Amino acid sequence: MRIVIAPDSFKGSLTALEAAQAIERGVKKAVQGVKTVIVPVADGGEGTMESLVAATQGRMVELTVKGPLQDPVQAAYGILGDEETCVIEMARASGICLIDSTKLNPMDATTYGTGQLIKKALDDGLRKFILAIGGSATNDGGIGMLQALGMKLLDSDNQQVGYGGGELSGVIQINDQHFDSRIAKCEFLIATDVQNPLVGKDGASHVFGPQKGATPEMVEVLDNNLLHWADLVEQKTGIRLHEKPGAGAAGGIGGAFQAFFPSKTKRGIDIVIEYSKLVEHLAGADCVFTGEGQIDFQTASGKTPMGVAEAAKKKGIPVFALTGSIGQGIEVLYQHGITSVYSIVNAPMTLQEAMTRGAELLEQTAEQVIRTYMIGLQK
Repeated sequence: MRIVIAPDSFKGSLTALEAAQAIERGVKKAVQGVKTVIVPVADGGEGTMESLVAATQGRMVELTVKGPLQDPVQAAYGILGDEETCVIEMARASGICLIDSTKLNPMDATTYGTGQLIKKALDDGLRKFILAIGGSATNDGGIGMLQALGMKLLDSDNQQVGYGGGELSGVIQINDQHFDSRIAKCEFLIATDVQNPLVGKDGASHVFGPQKGATPEMVEVLDNNLLHWADLVEQKTGIRLHEKPGAGAAGGIGGAFQAFFPSKTKRGIDIVIEYSKLVEHLAGADCVFTGEGQIDFQTASGKTPMGVAEAAKKKGIPVFALTGSIGQGIEVLYQHGITSVYSIVNAPMTLQEAMTRGAELLEQTAEQVIRTYMIGLQK
């Protein structure tokens, strides 16, 4: 018997690799001689870099960068096993996870640290990039990243503006004379499922601003600031970001990539599936385990369990999804390849207890699921 184990991380509890190893232990308790293939995956958000590095036997490069609120943070980028491709997870340098919830402020939060990661990778000779831009704390249109890479965003006094979405209204001139020339010779693949435009009711500020700490008043200011920025970008490049799908991703950094970088966008889960060779690993598999911290109707929008299930469905392989919490609307998942969904929480417990015991609970649930599956095979 051959079983593929391809979960995402269980945020705050287990990395994707740790989750996969726990599931593997449960499976091997129940089935003697089973062959397991571990493929940690992610959907473009937190854990994407680790999944790709692990899948390709790559390595990590650590460095200190400017965090979202300008304080130093320890970040890293990954180099895939081909020694040519750099993976950057925006959340490592500019993520909401780096800020205490009481200090969230998209007026001040900057993408500068993400730019520093790109610059260091360029200095190290890398020219192929995968950017996972989920989990940002920012709403600055990507200007911090651009500043870190040499672009001058000048105010009425011909001085560089400061950091954060609140500074966008002060930009009068975009001077790209010193913008890193190496970028034009690179390839940037942007991992995101977000198709929101830059401005308006469906734009970055209105849709994502509140979860980054924006009050209703701040949302209006930030949206107007991004509108001003979009007008300037259009004047400079001829590219209209205002209504452009994906320009609103990660507080507008998606638009910065569209306007100033040789880039293309792809679903995060599809990138991970490609680089991890998941489809190849599925050949000859009897069943698949996947999972993440919560599964609900939103899972169908391109999250890890859905991507794994879609790949397995094409080969007619059953998929068991393990999760800490089962939300509403999971019925939609069954038509896309998920066979059944199981909560690993097997008794009344607090969220903290469930997260602390995540590996143990995953192992126990995987063992019970595969025992039931084996009985079905024997009939």
